[in-house]
Amino acid sequence: MDIVKIKINDDEYELKLSNNETAKEFLKLLPLNIDMQELNGNEKYYYLDDTLPSNPQNIGKIEKGDVMLYGDDCIVIFYKTFNTAYSYTKIGHIDGLNELSSENITVLITE
Repeated sequence: MDIVKIKINDDEYELKLSNNETAKEFLKLLPLNIDMQELNGNEKYYYLDDTLPSNPQNIGKIEKGDVMLYGDDCIVIFYKTFNTAYSYTKIGHIDGLNELSSENITVLITE
């Protein structure tokens, strides 16, 4: 399992990547410096310029710290735990993610 560094605003974390084709292709995009938008009071999202391979599944429950791919080009960081009917492809997980504000965030992901 690959672990990469992720900095959200001024807080630094480790992003543990999933062992799948999506995460492997995501790794090739790094370093990635993006501005993520707020949505629904529980997630931040960013649309990539390119697509990633996807294998969306209805996972039922999102865990705080999950990093997912929505569709084939939208990176999502979830900062709350909740049930969902949506389908995502898992990219990885951030342990110990702090509660994020409803503001947009700047994210830097590096190897």
